[in-house]
Amino acid sequence: MKFGDFMASLQRGELKHVYLLAGEEHYYIEKAQERILSRLFANPQEQGEAMQKISGVVDSDDLVGLIETAPFFASKNVLLLQDTSLFKDKNEGEEKKAGKDKKLERLLATLADMPEFSYVIFVQNGKADKRRKIYKTIEKNGMVLEAEAIRAWNINDWLQGKLQTINKDMDGEAMAYFSGVVSTMQTISLEFLDREFDKLALFSQDRRITRALLEKVFAGLPEVSVFALLDAISERKAKKALQLLRRQLNDGTYFTVILALLTRHVRQLWQAQVLQQQGIRGKALAKPLELNPFIAEKLGRAAMQFPAAVLKRNMLELIDADYFLKTGQAGDEVLEHIVIDLCRGEA
Repeated sequence: MKFGDFMASLQRGELKHVYLLAGEEHYYIEKAQERILSRLFANPQEQGEAMQKISGVVDSDDLVGLIETAPFFASKNVLLLQDTSLFKDKNEGEEKKAGKDKKLERLLATLADMPEFSYVIFVQNGKADKRRKIYKTIEKNGMVLEAEAIRAWNINDWLQGKLQTINKDMDGEAMAYFSGVVSTMQTISLEFLDREFDKLALFSQDRRITRALLEKVFAGLPEVSVFALLDAISERKAKKALQLLRRQLNDGTYFTVILALLTRHVRQLWQAQVLQQQGIRGKALAKPLELNPFIAEKLGRAAMQFPAAVLKRNMLELIDADYFLKTGQAGDEVLEHIVIDLCRGEA
């Protein structure tokens, strides 16, 4: 189950007695764990009395014993198991052997019919093997979170969940702007986005989030300030692009930030052009480019306006510019030259 559906299910449904939180996005795992524990416990003191943490290798019989042990000083018995070997990949021979393991079969039967007082939360940093019987047992009798790593093309799952949490919605223009901003981020920090949306909810009384409001929230990000520059280049508006470039440099945006984002943008234009020549067009570009579908489609249209020779030439010049700028052999004029050449678009 994806994060948005998982959190919504926790919000409206009854608590399950067994959970598996697995995947590469630690933010999702932490948030899901916090939500489950907040539903299980009224306060930290109760949590401290009722919860046991276990990590690493765990014996199946020992785990069954812990699950079946009634709590003495609390109303619940909660086990939090971190990175056990129960969900790691196994080859076919090992899986058949595991199927004959009476200890494992006993554990599976216990997880399928948990005591009313016991709850088990498995936390697995990394993907869990869906072929394992224990995975299938939890999926059938409990809940499984698939914490897929966040990329620009799949962030809408997080966004919709966050908007629901803060009781807000976005108009189309704001959604397009947000997708564009995220597409410029080389590393997406959900912790940062989470904080910014919390601040937005605190200071804005309107339910509808507009583009103007988002621009204020993200104004300080270097990637956001370069976003308009990349848009101008895509539209091949040389005068506007040069004005924006000089503004970023005058405002103190370090040239390496601009260079990195510009290099990435030219590479994506080139990749989009090649993919479209292979018949991959429109929103289908999203996955191979790892972009939001709206942004991928927009990038695809822009890519077709550039001669391939121009993109190739400027890709090589950007690689050289990285060396020349870092060694002090050139200045900002290198970036200006590349921007002009891209916008002119002469092969």
